[in-house]
Amino acid sequence: MSDHGFTHLDPMGRARMVDVTPKEATHRRAIARGRVSMTAETASAVAQGAIKKGDVLAVARVAGIQAAKRASDLLPLCHPLLVGAVTVNFEINEESIDIEAAVETVDRTGVEMEALTACSVAALTVYDMCKSKDRGMVIGEIALWEKTGGRSGHYKRAAADPDV
Repeated sequence: MSDHGFTHLDPMGRARMVDVTPKEATHRRAIARGRVSMTAETASAVAQGAIKKGDVLAVARVAGIQAAKRASDLLPLCHPLLVGAVTVNFEINEESIDIEAAVETVDRTGVEMEALTACSVAALTVYDMCKSKDRGMVIGEIALWEKTGGRSGHYKRAAADPDV
């Protein structure tokens, strides 16, 4: 920890990657969720496979998986990890698509950023695939919902809204 209280700053206040080499590799898992809000017509078109660019959820799933594997390329102080498993799932609602990304590894640091990146890129892909039909879509509510493993232990987000 730096003199400033931030783990990613050295004592001089310069950015640094945290040294995880002394830590033990343990099983770690993280789940992130997000939502793409859209018109009912767009959600219905996705459900029916009627989007001109193709199978929206299949493409978004692969994009999310790829993103999880590349999180450290996007986030400057994120450690590259050997990602063991990634799942990206969707729930189509009347005016939205909910996204859940889960990432697992056995490593020295957690996979929260990988799960959040997977969820974000899957949401962006849904937007990209559907933008010709609905430019008013909104990507939001991306958050870490659960993480296990590591020194800080288990975290589970308290759902303020039972529907979220």
